[in-house]
Amino acid sequence: MDLVLNVADHYVLTPYVYPSSWAEEGAVRQILSLLVLTNLGAAVLYLGLGAISYFCIFDHTLMKHPHFLENQVWREIKYAMTSLPWISLPTVALFFAEVRGYSKLYDNVSDHPLGWTGFVLSVVSFLFFTDMCIYWIHRFLHHKSIYKLFHKPHHIWKVPTPFASHAFHPVDGFLQGLPYHIYPFLFPLHKVLYLALYVFVNIWTISIHDGDYRVPRLFTPFINGSAHHTDHHLFFDYNYGQYFTLWDRLGGSYRHPSALMGKGPLELVRRMEREGKLGKEKSNGQQKRTDKEE
Repeated sequence: MDLVLNVADHYVLTPYVYPSSWAEEGAVRQILSLLVLTNLGAAVLYLGLGAISYFCIFDHTLMKHPHFLENQVWREIKYAMTSLPWISLPTVALFFAEVRGYSKLYDNVSDHPLGWTGFVLSVVSFLFFTDMCIYWIHRFLHHKSIYKLFHKPHHIWKVPTPFASHAFHPVDGFLQGLPYHIYPFLFPLHKVLYLALYVFVNIWTISIHDGDYRVPRLFTPFINGSAHHTDHHLFFDYNYGQYFTLWDRLGGSYRHPSALMGKGPLELVRRMEREGKLGKEKSNGQQKRTDKEE
């Protein structure tokens, strides 16, 4: 985050925001700046990428599903935007440690002992390390002793939209994001690559909630896409993984996506439309779920 902080200092914060007596290296100034930048960045990524996915990719037919809640999109956005500032507090503590030089982030490819080979390998290790950690954190959050406290709010969205991607309880959101932030404290990672992966993580998180179930057949057994994650929302105890199906297979929680077998949410909506049941059941289903969840 020091790259982002340096740019913000140079172009905005030093000339226009902070008094000259506040040194750029001051701890209080850095923490305040990181709080603003983290919240602003999170909001821009969430709302911007979420809107692109919602308007350009998300199949709005899913909004006719009986489990799609009344005013769901607005509720997802409201919940996420309420949680993100709280999630940012512990996240900024980690960013501050990075800025202060406690991580293994480096500036130049030549700084890594393996050069470009290390650069490429760090992408692979980042994906597999974070996928492994998130699988177990996610599964832990489903334990009956804590599920209702932290993770249940995210499962209100049985048929999610891209805006459900960040609609977590703050504790849930921070814990599932923690592996991304602790990786550079454990392993060398290029600073620019870290920022690129941070953006990628947000894109991926949105993509597995976007209702686009198309996955190249070759990758279906290995990649945890939107179809896999939708079944997680619908059936609860399956497909905890983030990018890959590896740990779900090892942990016995893999479920082949119902949408890829012609039994997904879209097929249900289309069948109900053909049978003329959609209007009545949609209205009744929404009312019952709204009363239950609120």
